[in-house]
Amino acid sequence: MLNNIKILIFGLLAGLLAAALILIVAAPGYGEPVTLLPTPKKADISIYITGAVQNPGVYVLPAESRVESAVQAAGGWGDKADRNAVNLAALLTDGQTIYIPVPGEEPPTVVVNEKSKSLVIGEIININTASSELLEELPGIGPTKASDIVAYRQKNGAFDTIEAIQNVPGIGPGLFEDIQDLITVSDNP
Repeated sequence: MLNNIKILIFGLLAGLLAAALILIVAAPGYGEPVTLLPTPKKADISIYITGAVQNPGVYVLPAESRVESAVQAAGGWGDKADRNAVNLAALLTDGQTIYIPVPGEEPPTVVVNEKSKSLVIGEIININTASSELLEELPGIGPTKASDIVAYRQKNGAFDTIEAIQNVPGIGPGLFEDIQDLITVSDNP
């Protein structure tokens, strides 16, 4: 009987050892270590500042910059700048135009682009005389459409009305709605 108990204990231990070996082999492996990445940085924005500043032009600024940063980037105020005509605390958006007037100058036109809900600030652009570069300042007008406008004008003559710009391929009612308050066909908008 003692031999039977020894055989039983040996069998039990062998079974437990086999079960442990099976568990070790079948157990899932360890996963890859978790790598913590830094918080992504917001993309820089490009703005165009013109008017009464030292160095008008296009500047790249950090996201969430204010108009004050744009004035500083442009070398500061011009000699005749109307410092009270601009909200220096206004938040900038990518592609925005900032115009710094001189005292007594009529403020530039401000139009809300209904699709993007962004402010477009700038002077009225004469589509009969504007260069491609100036036309590109209009919302939705890139280099190709600006070149198409100039080519259409050279081929067909001056636009009689602002609505006639819709005759240029690629400029339909939606885009016209976005730019109609920013364009003119006369020298006196």
